[in-house]
Amino acid sequence: MLIEKLHVDEVDIDTDRVAAMIADQFPVWAGNSLEPVYPAGTDNVMFILNGHFGVRLPRTPGAATSLERELVHAPRLAPMLPALIPAPVGIGRPTESYPFKWLISRWIEGSNPAPDGPFPAALAVDVARFVRALHSVVPPSASHELLSYRGDRAVQPREAETRAAIGRCGDHFDTAALHRAWDAAMEAPEGTGPPTWIHTDLHPGNLLVKHGRLKSVLDWGGLAVGDPAVDLMVAWNLFGPAERQVFRAEMKADDGTWARGRAWALSVGLVAFPYYLHTNRALAAVSWYQIGQALADLPETQSKARQDVSAWRPPPA
Repeated sequence: MLIEKLHVDEVDIDTDRVAAMIADQFPVWAGNSLEPVYPAGTDNVMFILNGHFGVRLPRTPGAATSLERELVHAPRLAPMLPALIPAPVGIGRPTESYPFKWLISRWIEGSNPAPDGPFPAALAVDVARFVRALHSVVPPSASHELLSYRGDRAVQPREAETRAAIGRCGDHFDTAALHRAWDAAMEAPEGTGPPTWIHTDLHPGNLLVKHGRLKSVLDWGGLAVGDPAVDLMVAWNLFGPAERQVFRAEMKADDGTWARGRAWALSVGLVAFPYYLHTNRALAAVSWYQIGQALADLPETQSKARQDVSAWRPPPA
């Protein structure tokens, strides 16, 4: 079974090829059940092996580089964090049919939360405490390897890309409202605090929840050192207004950091929505939700933009 591609620079990945790679490099698992995981990831393809292990394969050269970085740094952070990080039990080699390093890790039981829940307030507290714990670990000096565009101290460099994305969203959103929202977002002050470790991609697909509590945080390929505001995006791509306030109170986020987090949520959602609308409906749905939440959560001075939320339509079936 060939896995559907999402990106122009993506390599071929299929079930038979992965089974052959496992049999060759990890013969103890040869012939074990192997099933693709859906919804599919955007940077990596996941399979569940024998019901107990996850097999993760980067889709693109960029994702392969990210995996290399993750393998170096994420295991060092794991003991200091209050939720699980997938632990590799085997690292696969590139082959003639697949050009990147890949890995096998223990499967963690749980489910991805759906945006807007409903959630117990404890989940918002759990996520905030996880983010605070990550940000409290003293990072190394930010070498080029650990820099990310999502770690910028200011959101103004997102201007051109975000305006262009708004233009691609016209069939599904009130673009005038989105431009007003981005005007407001551009007023977020530049960060002045010290850089921290940042996950950079906290969204429902990278969280596992069990019995209403945070169990695990997945996909550390975006791990970087930069402005902690980017990790606040989860407040808009997962939570509704009530849980968002619980999350903010637990984070103790100041007004400037909160404003940058909302700006990141709006910008990333706008760019992702049209990109994934026809290839990854799960991620498009998350993007649609976070755009709406970011706009609805604008200050009262942007009341006209807030009123326009009710006119939006969800992605088509």
